[in-house]
Amino acid sequence: IMTDITYIDSDIALEKFCSNIQNAEFIAIDTEFMRERTYFPKLCLIQVATPEQSACIDPFSIQDFHPLIDLFTNQKINKVLHSASQDMEIFLHTFKTLPFPVFDTQIAATLTGAGEQIAYARLVNDMLGVQLDKSHTRTDWSKRPLEPAQLQYAADDVRYLAQIYPLQRQQLETTGRIDWLTADFEKLSDPNTWKPDPENIWRKVKGIGKLRGIEIAIVKYLAKFRENAAMQADKPRRFIISDDLLIDLARSKPSSIEAIERRRGYNPGLIKKYGQDFLECIKHAQQLPQSEWPAAPSGKPLTANQEILADILMGLVKQQAQKFQLSPSLLANRKSIEKLARGQRNIDLLSGWRFEHGGKTIVDFLDGNICIGIHQNTVQLLQENN
Repeated sequence: IMTDITYIDSDIALEKFCSNIQNAEFIAIDTEFMRERTYFPKLCLIQVATPEQSACIDPFSIQDFHPLIDLFTNQKINKVLHSASQDMEIFLHTFKTLPFPVFDTQIAATLTGAGEQIAYARLVNDMLGVQLDKSHTRTDWSKRPLEPAQLQYAADDVRYLAQIYPLQRQQLETTGRIDWLTADFEKLSDPNTWKPDPENIWRKVKGIGKLRGIEIAIVKYLAKFRENAAMQADKPRRFIISDDLLIDLARSKPSSIEAIERRRGYNPGLIKKYGQDFLECIKHAQQLPQSEWPAAPSGKPLTANQEILADILMGLVKQQAQKFQLSPSLLANRKSIEKLARGQRNIDLLSGWRFEHGGKTIVDFLDGNICIGIHQNTVQLLQENN
């Protein structure tokens, strides 16, 4: 069915639409963008909906975005998104500001029992019984004019979101969980969450886990250089140099252009443009004293005892998640439980609602205040009587 969609391609139309919905309790937001050939996502369309109306805003035709930015930052209006991270990154890059307050239906779904990382189409189907048309998933959103069917597809992304939000909110209010996600949602509106971080980007390089010592230091320098070069040229990282080749440079540690040229997989254009920079990075890393080498991202492997403890703690997390009808990975993932097994206590499980709904029990277990017992094939937690 074709519903009324306002297509906004002028400043006047944008101002009119925004003033029409400025008293809404909430607005649903989504974006379409292109990122295949750039570092920063290129905003191609903004969809906004209330329960009564939906609009597709053409950013290529708008000069003055202030009416929209005012809506995004109006504290009385909740901004509803599904899996908000890409959208938030785009808003920060394009408008230098972020929507606030926000509500992410994908995050909320983990507390309503709808599942982890649930896709939008699945959530719409599960909650509203509507099957979304997926035929425009590969659309080039930068092309103009957009066809009615494409606009319909784009508008559906917010139209149903505006119907899901009140239902989800009600579920969370009924179970007393509406405030649990405040911190998670506030983090989405924090610019530091989305700012590029060249200093730490090395942790995300594929294959870093197999490297040790000086090799990791080299990757750190190379990845930082690549990140800055990619931002400056507004090109994807892989257009500068791929992860495989970063790892190869760290392992082979070439000290001359000829040494790079002798290796497989480096095209001459790449070496000509960045070869000297790569050598500089390698040299800098090699001058670091061993005490300044970065630790492997995964840290040292767990000892046999820590491994056993982590397994027991994971079992406890599952037991607590079951007790409170939560998904276990929302409470804690294996990585953070391994931190606990190492004796570190700076993890999400030990603060906020997670502490009240599982974390406290796990601390009591670690501190020896409770122990695990079995009664009629069921795991039970027993108070230790000293």
